[in-house]
Amino acid sequence: MSSLQTLSRGLTALELVAQKENGLAIAELAEALGVHRAIVYRLVSTLESHDLVTRSRNGRICLGGGVVALASRIEPQLRAMARPLLQELAERTRATAFLCVGQGEECVAVEVAEPETLLLRVSYRVGSRHPLQRGAAGIAIASLRPERPEDSEALRQARRDGYSVTRGQLQAGAVGVAAPLIYPDENHFRFEGCVGVVALQDLDVESATKATLGCARRLVSRF
Repeated sequence: MSSLQTLSRGLTALELVAQKENGLAIAELAEALGVHRAIVYRLVSTLESHDLVTRSRNGRICLGGGVVALASRIEPQLRAMARPLLQELAERTRATAFLCVGQGEECVAVEVAEPETLLLRVSYRVGSRHPLQRGAAGIAIASLRPERPEDSEALRQARRDGYSVTRGQLQAGAVGVAAPLIYPDENHFRFEGCVGVVALQDLDVESATKATLGCARRLVSRF
């Protein structure tokens, strides 16, 4: 239990440090964790040995390069987990299926699947990006963020419904449906993302919405 508690504290320390642009002092981290400074010094030393945190010149604890290295390995694993689910979603809805993530104020497609018999294809490829305030995927991801006075009605509706539906916002004639990835409170691995479908032909929005929500739940359950 002691080892598990130490691991939990280490993960929590990383989360706390990540939330502060200028890092945290040892005393601040100790107070946030509710433990003695001596324990924090040992935690920080261990995290430093794995390059997960570093100490600035003024002694503040900041994220280290090891976090960047870990992050760079997440996307291929994420895409591999999502690929079969997206292919199933694409075949079921006869539309282009996608997994998107939030990067700042943009929505970026990291995996795309298309049904084998689809004739009319939407121009949506891995690496495609657009503002969060436009398109079903962008709005779905934005719905995960805190409310702001300037939020559009489409975004407010997405928060109420738990999914987003848009028509012609990114491409004329295209209909998109997207569901944000919502995690259980106990899940430590989380990122801003959504899954969805987009089609140029008539899309059965009700059926597509049900399939998209199911795909989102199944993907989250794999983390």
